[in-house]
Amino acid sequence: MNHVWGLLAHPDREMRDIKQENETISHHYTHHVLLMALIPVICALIGTTQIGWDFGARHTITLSLTTAVGLGILFYALILGGVALMGRVIYWMAREYPQRPSLQRCTVFAGYVGTPLFISGLVALYPLVWLCVLAGALALLYTAYLLYVGIPLFLNIDREESLRFSGSTLAIGILVFEVLLALTVVIWGYGYRLI
Repeated sequence: MNHVWGLLAHPDREMRDIKQENETISHHYTHHVLLMALIPVICALIGTTQIGWDFGARHTITLSLTTAVGLGILFYALILGGVALMGRVIYWMAREYPQRPSLQRCTVFAGYVGTPLFISGLVALYPLVWLCVLAGALALLYTAYLLYVGIPLFLNIDREESLRFSGSTLAIGILVFEVLLALTVVIWGYGYRLI
């Protein structure tokens, strides 16, 4: 958790600190990913049970607490799986670089790069669809910036090469993000039918 502020305030310096740490996946998950992934889950749970999804035109959908908790657990598992998947994607994409980092380091890097997406989950406290989409888009832009800043340090490559690698990783990341969003919509929609 000590890197969150640094990633937002001074990402260059923070990425250098992260690279020097040699953090294990288990330590990274227990001290960063598991906690940060709770932000969108808890906020969505509160927002959907207390306020409800606002689709405009006075049309809101509120979930019962038991349904929201069950769906929140599934949502949490999807987020954790998404971080692990992005770590594998980065590891796979770095296969042709001479200083290819380990799968462990790629997963840790993916968890830190996803920090803006975790924080953007705060808007789910007031689940207004357009606001959640806007916050997600802004978080995705900052995630792209973190990729652009972190990849040259992480893979020891120049900025031009980094731009290609970051762009490719971001494209796959957006695809994973969209799949997670689609699964979330399906899961929450299924929960709505259970009410």
